[in-house]
Amino acid sequence: MSADTRTPEPGSLVARRLPPVAELAVASMALVITGGIYLVAHLPQRAPLGPAVGLLAAAAVLLVADAALVSRLRTFAWRVFFQVAGWVLVAYVVIGGMLEFTFVYDGTRGALLVVLTLSLLVFALDIPMLLGFSVARYQDPAQPAIEGG
Repeated sequence: MSADTRTPEPGSLVARRLPPVAELAVASMALVITGGIYLVAHLPQRAPLGPAVGLLAAAAVLLVADAALVSRLRTFAWRVFFQVAGWVLVAYVVIGGMLEFTFVYDGTRGALLVVLTLSLLVFALDIPMLLGFSVARYQDPAQPAIEGG
């Protein structure tokens, strides 16, 4: 089997140069997950919040930068992006709500709960951004949204 070595046409969807939205979303998720692992590694003792807050702040900055990069795209399959991102957001709101309930039910309080809640928020916004962008980037902007969704 030989790989397709043809050069994409200049106007094709594959040849388009897009900002590193997926890479920034993954980096943001990695920072949030690292902060969560750091906090959980200290349980049941009290964890110093400084490193986790720093990781959360860096992840939030990457998320905002990601949103700014996506918002500047002119020729993009926006309907597909919002369709995919919207349904993924619904799923992650449910997942995040269950995790938040678990934190509160287990007695997590104060600053630790705030950091964990904000981390869940960043994570729950990263995933829809990543999946919506990953699907829409390969769609023809002139085509209608996915049928049935």
